[in-house]
Amino acid sequence: MEWLGTITIGGLVVLAALLWLFIRTRSQDRLTEMMAKRKASSKIVNRAEYVEGLERIPVAMALAGNTLYYENPDLQASFDLVNVEEIEYDSDLSTGHALEHGRRVLRLRAHGRTFEFLMEPADSKQWESLLPQRREGGTAARAS
Repeated sequence: MEWLGTITIGGLVVLAALLWLFIRTRSQDRLTEMMAKRKASSKIVNRAEYVEGLERIPVAMALAGNTLYYENPDLQASFDLVNVEEIEYDSDLSTGHALEHGRRVLRLRAHGRTFEFLMEPADSKQWESLLPQRREGGTAARAS
């Protein structure tokens, strides 16, 4: 009868792993759906990771008009670019942590807060061409 308990525990571990995999896959599918909805009305849409402390939250980013959207099934947020004080692209997070090889961070400063989005190098180049770097005291941010 000992083997029955072992099999039950093993089955629960496998079930938990499969459930985690299903939830993660479904979340990615929903992110893809959100990107498809934004694509028609946006200049650029791509996947990124919003950095909040040590957490990296997958988001769909879009630039439509003078508004930057970042969203996922649990989060819908945006910036009016006129309220963004600084825009910069870097290879390190503001905490000093280096990124994985080639990844870039889009850093926005608005109302005294810093918002960071990790993206692939090709996506970063596209964003920089549409939303160039700007330091505090420069002209208002406008999408090209």
